[in-house]
Amino acid sequence: MSTLQGKRALVTGASRGIGAAIARRLAAEGADVAITYQHSAAPAEAIVAEIEKLGRRGLAIQADSADPEAVKAAVDQAAETFGGLDILVNNAGIFRGGPLDTLTLEDIDATLAVNVRAVVVASQAAARHMGEGGRIISIGSNLATSVPDAGMSLYSLSKAALIAWTQGLARDLGSRGITANIVHPGSTDTDMNPAEGERADFQRSRMAIKRYGKAADVAALVAFVAGPEAGSINGAGLTIDGGANA
Repeated sequence: MSTLQGKRALVTGASRGIGAAIARRLAAEGADVAITYQHSAAPAEAIVAEIEKLGRRGLAIQADSADPEAVKAAVDQAAETFGGLDILVNNAGIFRGGPLDTLTLEDIDATLAVNVRAVVVASQAAARHMGEGGRIISIGSNLATSVPDAGMSLYSLSKAALIAWTQGLARDLGSRGITANIVHPGSTDTDMNPAEGERADFQRSRMAIKRYGKAADVAALVAFVAGPEAGSINGAGLTIDGGANA
């Protein structure tokens, strides 16, 4: 596989889960890949080792996505190290949930800082380094368009905001040949939402295909959107949730 041969990518929040799977897949397709992490240095370096084992350049950057200066610096560091940037995957995110009257201002600020502001800052910074064929891909959620239960309103708000942001970016950057798209995973088997977790049966009950997705499934879709055959996909939301929102 070499659809991304010679491309340079940054995946935020990629020391584990979906982000780690995306980093691996982009490298397998031929890209040099930088990742950011907040606390998990050892897992992040392990991902870099996997990238390098594939013959690509890898880079782990410590950056708190709640800090806009750290986000911008991470983008610039990736571009400086690799000599440019072709692909940005805005993957870092947090979930703060619970009954409406328990949500604090800190919950609200933290969710919007990581799930929304960091995406805006990273996209703006990355676009400065990108030329024709650039790709900005944000990881949303099927909860952005359908909220099946109580306690998800703040998270859904943050992911829904990325839909409008992506559509705006498609207009802002299309004349430069840069595309912007959003991938909406549903229930995906990771340590944050295990397929055997306490809410897993409820989540499966919503799916047309009664099984959790795999992080590798999401990574494959992201790799396609990042590749040359997706050049006309722009401003789109692509849902991969086993039919939960069907």
